Formats: sequence, C-alpha cells, structure tokens
Amino acid sequence: MEYYAIHKSAIIAPRKARMTLDLIRGKDISTAEAILATTNTKASRLINKVLKSAVANAINNGGANETDLVISECYINPGPVYKRIKFASRGNVDRRDKRTSHITVKVSDNKEAK
Repeated sequence: MEYYAIHKSAIIAPRKARMTLDLIRGKDISTAEAILATTNTKASRLINKVLKSAVANAINNGGANETDLVISECYINPGPVYKRIKFASRGNVDRRDKRTSHITVKVSDNKEAK
C-alpha cells in the first residue's frame, strides 16, 4: 500500500530542493534519513519532515512496518511566487521573486491492499 505526505508552499525554490530530493529517490527509509541528516541544506530539513510524516501515516493509518517501507515516489512542484520589492540605485525598484514549492513524498511497503 502507498502512503504519502505533502508540504504545501514551502519557502524554498524548487530548483534548489530537487537536487537534495534526487539523493533519496528509491531508497529505503533508514538510508534516506541518514542521507538527509548528513546533507546540510534547508531542503534536507524540509524533506526530512515530510518523509517522517509519510512514514507516520503508513505506520499509524495502515499498520505498515517501518523496516519494509521504501520511497516509491517523490517530487517537487512549484508553488505560488511571492513578489517582493528591493530598492535599487537611482530611485529604481527591483522585483524579487520568493519562489515556493509543494514537496510530496510517497512511501510504500510493496504490498497490495486487500
């Protein structure tokens, strides 16, 4: 059975977070948590929270065993863009885009629901 967790509107650019997410795709849970713990990025901290939530969903809602779980699917989609201003030289104003992400992590135990 497959269980998932989503973090919507995480304030990190999707392009930056995808590099960290590519490290854990297809790995088992203990390996993925070890990789995220040793990777010193903001994305790794956010992805680790979503991963722990997906594992908790699988254990509490589905009765899955944590040692059997594998990351079956994980992806990051762009979220809303917050437009902010920054004052530039000679009285000009520049726009700074604060990009956000929707982080999704799906875990499965490779067993079918009955």
